[in-house]
Amino acid sequence: MNRSFVSGPRFLFVVAVVVLCFSAVFSRLLYLHVLDGEKLSRIVQDNRKSFQVINARRGNIVDSRGELLATTHEVYRVGVDPQSLKPEDFEKIPTLAALLRVPESKVRSAFETRMRTVNSEDGEVLRDIRWAKLADGVARDTLEKVRDLGIKGVYGNPEYKRIYPNTSMAAHVIGFVNLEGTAVTGVETTMDFYLKGQDGWRDGERDGLRRQLSQFNHREVAPRSGLNVELSLDMVIQHYVEEEIEAIVEEYQPGGVTIIVSEPATGYVLALANYPTYNPNVFWKSPVDAHRNRAVTDIYEPGSTFKIVPAAGAMQEGLAYPDEEFDCGEAVALYNGREVKLPSDHHHYDILSLEEIVVKSSNRGAALLGMRLGDERLHDYSQDFGFGERTGLGLPGEVNGILHDPRNWDGLTISRLPMGHAISATPIQVHMAMATVANRGVLMQPQVVRRLFDEKGNTAVSFDPVARRRVISSDTAGTLANMLEMVCRPGGTATEASLPGYQVAGKTGTTQMIIDGRYSRQHHVASFSGFFPASSPKLVITIVVEDAQLPGKAYGGVVAAPSFKRLAYECANYLGIQPVGNLSMTTTEGR
Repeated sequence: MNRSFVSGPRFLFVVAVVVLCFSAVFSRLLYLHVLDGEKLSRIVQDNRKSFQVINARRGNIVDSRGELLATTHEVYRVGVDPQSLKPEDFEKIPTLAALLRVPESKVRSAFETRMRTVNSEDGEVLRDIRWAKLADGVARDTLEKVRDLGIKGVYGNPEYKRIYPNTSMAAHVIGFVNLEGTAVTGVETTMDFYLKGQDGWRDGERDGLRRQLSQFNHREVAPRSGLNVELSLDMVIQHYVEEEIEAIVEEYQPGGVTIIVSEPATGYVLALANYPTYNPNVFWKSPVDAHRNRAVTDIYEPGSTFKIVPAAGAMQEGLAYPDEEFDCGEAVALYNGREVKLPSDHHHYDILSLEEIVVKSSNRGAALLGMRLGDERLHDYSQDFGFGERTGLGLPGEVNGILHDPRNWDGLTISRLPMGHAISATPIQVHMAMATVANRGVLMQPQVVRRLFDEKGNTAVSFDPVARRRVISSDTAGTLANMLEMVCRPGGTATEASLPGYQVAGKTGTTQMIIDGRYSRQHHVASFSGFFPASSPKLVITIVVEDAQLPGKAYGGVVAAPSFKRLAYECANYLGIQPVGNLSMTTTEGR
């Protein structure tokens, strides 16, 4: 170009502009490739990398006969890659939202939002959105309908949903898994390590269209399914128990109910239920209070069911004999050189034998037996029977109960503890104490899990019966069992528990509830704990009813004993426990 046609200043201006443009380009390239190159390379690699967790299938929970109690179904988490969408895909938003049952606005927002700000080691950076969740728990047939829409950027990843086929049946034993996949309570929690299995994973790289680059596939580890759990529960007996709770609730409108059934020789729990209860499939619809397993978390004064402890201890130590007589007419007794006021009885008694003290449930007689033992031995036998410590049932939330050290007793404890006051216990502790008598003096560890097994049915871990300790001799236990059998005969406090044709042994309990720090005369806990057949016990059943609504006092012999009778009859028929004589009773008697 001839400079004669271009003015000097204009030429210099053009040259300066060109130089500046190239300088800007080179500066930007220098910044991107040299100064900021490492950071940007990491961003590119992160966008190219693909890492996917492959969830393991959670194991099943079954009862002792293989009935399914908890299982896992495969469902899908549906989402969208907004980078892969085409303009015509936006027209299908209403149909997609209807199929997934989510608001149309949610789908549209996910389609239109293509970038997000994330925190990294280099500060906040913008990243492409390659996945935005639209819906969880989508069934396979629904996913197929979504695929038929032909939206390339919408796809589903498999996940698992926990299902409880029997709804609220045995809910407090089984527990549940919440919406985040976390085990919250019950066996789901205690066996979570075995049930959840081990997740797998897969990594690789994708191109700009999110297509897998096979040449960059790195590693893949397959998931391992969780083990299955077999419980000791029998769903037939569990059904009987929950049906009986419904009858109690309908008749008495109580504040709470707990029923436990177990085998005395093994400690295996065959049924355990509470009221109120909940449906683990929709656990969020019930108050949190209903999730509480009252059998292991709630404490109460056991009352007369505790009288087996001083009676057993006194006989075991040779301090008293079944036919030995005690003066139960006096209101005061000497103990360690001081006068102790004795508790009152519901009826006036004068002279009672040890056997009659148990049969008639004399509070004063129990206090005299406790004084024979003394502070230390009474405390030790209470502890040996399992009070004041966890039973080891294997369900979360279990508490120790309250058994004070003798050093902290007041002047009345020696006369109140033998009658089941000045102590607090859980229903499972009372149950296992009675089971100790049924098991000839040996305290077993209660268990709800029998074994863990794999997909082929092979046993991985077996939970065999565990004997914790011998509490009393077999002879003492047998003698006490005979006394407890008399309790359920005419003249005893639990005649309503008597089952024609069977030897039933047990003990009632009635205690005042503590309301606002004081004993209430209107609110009671009624209970019965017993076993049968007395000569060769097969089952132990404990029933605890809190605050039953009825005219007068809610005695254990009135509220709980009839339920024992009905349950014992149904279980005997189901398990084939043969009566000694003729059994004439219908399953609806007393309901």
